Amino acid sequence: MATGRTHRPATRSRGIPEATVARLPLYLRALTALSERSVPTVSSEELAAAAGVNSAKLRKDFSYLGSYGTRGVGYDVEYLVYQISRELGLTQDWPVVIVGIGNLGAALANYGGFASRGFRVAALIDADPAMAGKPVAGIPVQHSDDLEKIIQDNGVSIGVIATPAGAAQPVCDRLVAAGVTSILNFAPTVLTVPDGVDVRKVDLSIELQILAFHEQRKAGEDAAHSDGTGPAAVTREESDASADQGPDGDVPAVMPA
Repeated sequence: MATGRTHRPATRSRGIPEATVARLPLYLRALTALSERSVPTVSSEELAAAAGVNSAKLRKDFSYLGSYGTRGVGYDVEYLVYQISRELGLTQDWPVVIVGIGNLGAALANYGGFASRGFRVAALIDADPAMAGKPVAGIPVQHSDDLEKIIQDNGVSIGVIATPAGAAQPVCDRLVAAGVTSILNFAPTVLTVPDGVDVRKVDLSIELQILAFHEQRKAGEDAAHSDGTGPAAVTREESDASADQGPDGDVPAVMPA
């Protein structure tokens, strides 16, 4: 099987929009569930409902892949699984390093979903000397002094940062200098990277704050409805919210850093 250094997905060269790329894993998850139940074909409406999008958007997304389905039959589940996996680069092995083995880093190391989706945790790295040699998820933690050698020896192009905010940028700089070109950042800070390096940021506290906003708005709408002022207020709020959405009307759960 090829390693992560020998190939990069061709989504950009093919002109697939970033919003479509962000939805491909949702389709793949739904299709994988269908495949495990031995479902041979699926309609665009059924797959869209399982992925949480509308069917017109799904058909548009699949048109970028050159997949249009068969009228009256739908899409071949196994072929779509292969097609999307190939487009996402999941038909090969991607060695990954996780830097920062605190509670979050350890939880990520123990996550079984990485391997089943083509991502092999090649190394765990931490700056604490006391952590060196300790096994986490069956993998011995290595000291950050050896980061560059670890990257080189394992042919790593994807790094996961789970350090405190203050350590994230220096770690990022070292990963990039060592040859890492894609970073998943769990640290609560914005990273600066050179051109050619992709960063995805996951900030759970931001997601909770967004949920708190919606909870507060729902509470306000309930109060407005109770005194008879609801419909106009809701219409204005929804109009303002729509203005902030992207061209596809989506606000992705994981935002580019």
